[in-house]
Amino acid sequence: MRSSGDGTAAGGPYPLHGSAPDPGAEAVGYRGPTACAAAGITYRQLDYWARTGLVEPSVRPAYGSGTQRLYSFRDVVVLKIVKRFLDTGVALQNIRAAVQHLRARGFKDLDRMTLMSDGATVHECTSPDEVVSLLQGGQGVFGIAVGVVWRDVEAALSQLHGERIDTGETLIGNNPADELARRRRDRAV
Repeated sequence: MRSSGDGTAAGGPYPLHGSAPDPGAEAVGYRGPTACAAAGITYRQLDYWARTGLVEPSVRPAYGSGTQRLYSFRDVVVLKIVKRFLDTGVALQNIRAAVQHLRARGFKDLDRMTLMSDGATVHECTSPDEVVSLLQGGQGVFGIAVGVVWRDVEAALSQLHGERIDTGETLIGNNPADELARRRRDRAV
């Protein structure tokens, strides 16, 4: 992918769930505070990004006062990618283009993808050769290994609460060191 500062990218704004669904991943959603904790962002950022359409919750949007957004695992991964781009100084307009590209592309082969940027342009690299080629051209300044972000979010969410999409039941994180959570799970069975 090559996206320029005009906010465009290959493809269009398709749902982030374009690839084959993971049967268990879509059964759980995460409320705003949980998504913030896993992505390392503030609730204010989350709210702004949802209202402006940068990263909208794909499970359940807010329908007005008193309703809560529910984010999928993939949404939280994108939130963390956006945060990393912002931390390195990439303009929000270019981040929007990168997010649009991820939506269009789906989440296939993310563990091998690296997003490279010089601050003005975002490039997708899926092989070490592409990264080297980009660096030799003097274009790339920093990179975000999406697979690493994916695993970071997975680890963070395993220790936080989720919500079953079908029943609304609160799920306790899967942290094996959490004795209280283990006892609650055992009692529920």
